[in-house]
Amino acid sequence: MTTTKHHFLIVTYPAQGHITPARHLARRFASACPGARVTICAPVSAFRRMFPGAAAVAGEERGGDGDDAVAYVAYSDGYDGGFDSAADSYARYMERARAAGERSLAAVLRRLRAGGRPVTCAVYTLLLPWVAGVAREHSVAATAVFWIQPATALAAYYHYFRGHRDAVVAAAASGDPGAEVRLPGLPPLRVRDLPSFLAITDEDNPFAFVLPEFRELMDALERGEDDSSRPPTTYVLANTFDALEHDALASLRPHVDVFAVGPVLSFLHEADDAKRTLSPPRDVFDHDRNGYLSWLDSKPAKSVVYISFGSSSVMSRNQVAEISDAMARIKRPFLWVLRKDNCKDSEDDDAAIKSLTAAAAGDAVAGTVVEWCDQARVLSHPSVACFVTHGGWNSTLEGVACGVPLVVAPQYSDQGTSAWLAAERAGAGVRAAAREADGVVEAAELARCVGAATSGAVASRAAAWREEARAAVAGGGGSDRGLAEFLRRIVADGGGN
Repeated sequence: MTTTKHHFLIVTYPAQGHITPARHLARRFASACPGARVTICAPVSAFRRMFPGAAAVAGEERGGDGDDAVAYVAYSDGYDGGFDSAADSYARYMERARAAGERSLAAVLRRLRAGGRPVTCAVYTLLLPWVAGVAREHSVAATAVFWIQPATALAAYYHYFRGHRDAVVAAAASGDPGAEVRLPGLPPLRVRDLPSFLAITDEDNPFAFVLPEFRELMDALERGEDDSSRPPTTYVLANTFDALEHDALASLRPHVDVFAVGPVLSFLHEADDAKRTLSPPRDVFDHDRNGYLSWLDSKPAKSVVYISFGSSSVMSRNQVAEISDAMARIKRPFLWVLRKDNCKDSEDDDAAIKSLTAAAAGDAVAGTVVEWCDQARVLSHPSVACFVTHGGWNSTLEGVACGVPLVVAPQYSDQGTSAWLAAERAGAGVRAAAREADGVVEAAELARCVGAATSGAVASRAAAWREEARAAVAGGGGSDRGLAEFLRRIVADGGGN
């Protein structure tokens, strides 16, 4: 099949947790469609951090990660200097970003078409449902959302907005996180296993804006049978694989054109391990240069506890102290990603963080703390024994694909769903119990979880899931076939040939 006329535009929200999977998907498109153009369209604020020194105005283009296959272009979300949650509300951001983003993306699409590079398929990450409408107005033949949360979360949102809201709200109102919720086609779930936003009933909640965004997305995704008045179907590329989330995918397929294409991770498609991620990826955070990979090289196999709560989760000073205490008790070497903005207490300056972690580390032999790192390379390292994570889906999938047992301490959004999948469905990790009063995971509980996660039983299941994940994306695997079918469908829609 000739694919030289394809041009995929992947539009992202300005967060590392959206940009990372978008970058992996871009490289997957490029390898699956030789000769196709792939462009990542990121907000100006993120573009400036990814390309230091760039003037970064809307429409500016740059090359990719040392690879001619992927390009980048900036669009304006109205917050070119970045969003400050202390000065503005998320609801206001979403309103302004939609208006500015629609105008700016339209200009990007016009510019690309005028330059002889018309977009044939527009893909967008979460919280950007307006992208599909702009794309259709500019004659883009196919649109798809890149679902970067568990498919179980997608199924929960879909069924919530299709007649099951009252059941979810009633269970949440009970105040019992263990209250059971039954949704079509899914195993029994508890309130704590569902996306936390589904429990919101107060319009004054700072995250109340999320539900209308997801409702709009569910409306766009639902397949319109023989209804010419409806817009064309928006496809779903789900960053998951059938063996891990068979029930959720099956519950969606009668209603939504969903294709499981994950784990979408570039390193799974590199034939030579030595060639994987040789240079740090283009992130919105600077990678630490203190030699953490050399430090890992000095550690015995399966000895290191890797700790990272992602790019957007925050922790209190009490949580930092409890993790430090746990590491001192465990007496294992550890690598801890702790950015300054990971801590939400104003008094947590550099000196405070260093004093909290020093007791656990003792010296650089016992532990090391970095601001940011190449997580895929860390999780692929033979010295890593387990991964203490907030349960963001990117991190969860990376851990599963690398066969690293997980300790999941979920905070909000889909992280409880990730914890349920990793610990209870897959058995590839354990879920840490937090204090009800403040959500802090205590040192004793964290030490218990690390011990359980590094046990032979959990480690062996994690190793087995590594093989399942890799089989899914290998040639002829379920996710490889899913991507091929998606590409066949968009060609049928007129999106390239």
